[in-house]
Amino acid sequence: MAIVVVGGSGRGVGKTALVCGLIAALPEFRWTAVKVTSHSHGGVKPILEEPLAGSGTDTARYLAAGAHRALLATAPPDDPSPEFTFPRLLSQIQTKLEPGTNVLFESNRVLEYLTPDLCLMVRSGEKNQATPKPSFSLAVRHADALVERGDADRMLQEDETAKPIFQLANMQRISPEMQAWLLLKLAPTPFG
Repeated sequence: MAIVVVGGSGRGVGKTALVCGLIAALPEFRWTAVKVTSHSHGGVKPILEEPLAGSGTDTARYLAAGAHRALLATAPPDDPSPEFTFPRLLSQIQTKLEPGTNVLFESNRVLEYLTPDLCLMVRSGEKNQATPKPSFSLAVRHADALVERGDADRMLQEDETAKPIFQLANMQRISPEMQAWLLLKLAPTPFG
């Protein structure tokens, strides 16, 4: 099972669009896509499964892009009660996974509790963007690559030790170069 994490510097940078792009570009992975949020969505349960594909919610967008399943997980507060912890939430997610599926998390915070096979961090290419959220500073250390919007698809890398930066004209369309890089990175991971 491959575990991929997509995080980002803030709201509106394209995290959900990138998750949808990954799902569409790599359908053979039979993704279970999980949106981790700190906002309560009115549900009593910490994990809700999206039943319908569409465009109304991020999880519905995952299904529309081709995800096998889509889950919305409400993360516990920073100072949780003993019965509601982030590791416990991850354990509950694990029980919902089917054999042969791979997991795609949209979250920065999940990196505090698991080590993914691949981590992509979306950042704003805007010079005047607001200060990145604190979780991004920690999460970017785990990143295998950075992704940002650009005027054209390209891969930037200043030297061999730097993380690659993928610029995408449309976050929902993974460039052939990025797709080849992803498959190379995920190749050692057994799946399916």
